[in-house]
Amino acid sequence: MDGVRLRRGLTTFSFLAPALIGIAVFFLYPLFSAVYFSFTKFDLLSVPQWVGLSNYRQMADDPFLLQSIRNTLWMVVVFVPVRIIFAIGLAMLLAQLKRGAGFFRTILYLPSLVPSVAATIAFVYLLKPGTGPVNHLLEKIGIDGPLWFNSPVWAKPSLVLLGLWAVGDLMIIFLAAVLGVPESLYEAASLDGANAWHKFRSITLPSIRPVILFAAVTGVIYTLQYFDQAAVAGSIASGQATVGAGISQSFGYPEGSTFTYPLWLYTAGFRYNALGYANALAIALFVVALAVTVILLRRAKAFSGEEA
Repeated sequence: MDGVRLRRGLTTFSFLAPALIGIAVFFLYPLFSAVYFSFTKFDLLSVPQWVGLSNYRQMADDPFLLQSIRNTLWMVVVFVPVRIIFAIGLAMLLAQLKRGAGFFRTILYLPSLVPSVAATIAFVYLLKPGTGPVNHLLEKIGIDGPLWFNSPVWAKPSLVLLGLWAVGDLMIIFLAAVLGVPESLYEAASLDGANAWHKFRSITLPSIRPVILFAAVTGVIYTLQYFDQAAVAGSIASGQATVGAGISQSFGYPEGSTFTYPLWLYTAGFRYNALGYANALAIALFVVALAVTVILLRRAKAFSGEEA
């Protein structure tokens, strides 16, 4: 009997081995290495020197870190909810279409397939204050367009607009959830005299709550790692498109308004060669993302009445 159990165990492990090896090599080893290097002074050119908690204490007096945290928190608080609400709105509209639904789904989904770098470059030129077509159109209707990516006030809202343009991936998920709500529930509500808002609040929202939770968790994690669009937008808008050829001197342009946490992590590691400090920043980001995910999941369980 023990021999049979052993053979079954080895068979099971043999099927799991590729996945376990991949997790160990590409997740656990990099994670533990980052934790170790976060306690060292490390620049890739010399042997790491153990400095204990020095890198973590340095964070308290880092003005660039505080600025990047403020910008990243703004993106989390504004970008994530706005994107979710916009995706739900589009999904509700598409769910009501009787004709041409497939065409509009395709049109709205296609922008999400555009590479983020190419989309950001296109958006910067579309919103260019002097020559961009958007401001030209606004002028024709008597509106003075803002400076968009060249304004410290409008730079982050411009990134939000870019995110809304490419909301198709999230819209499709919400559309599937909305179409999955039983039609009988809406019919029963109509018999009780419920209007469209009551149906949405009492039937649609509770039914798609798990999808909203998924969108919130993945959106927060994505925004905490917001890098490509902020880096490219700042470089292109400043006229110094050096991303890809090294560390751009225009990260955060204009006036640090787009300088997100990942940008400072990248700059600290590869401009200043403070890879030990960069690893400490990465571990802090991992802990924050994990904590936010746990909090969101526990809050969702509390609202749904499930045991935490």
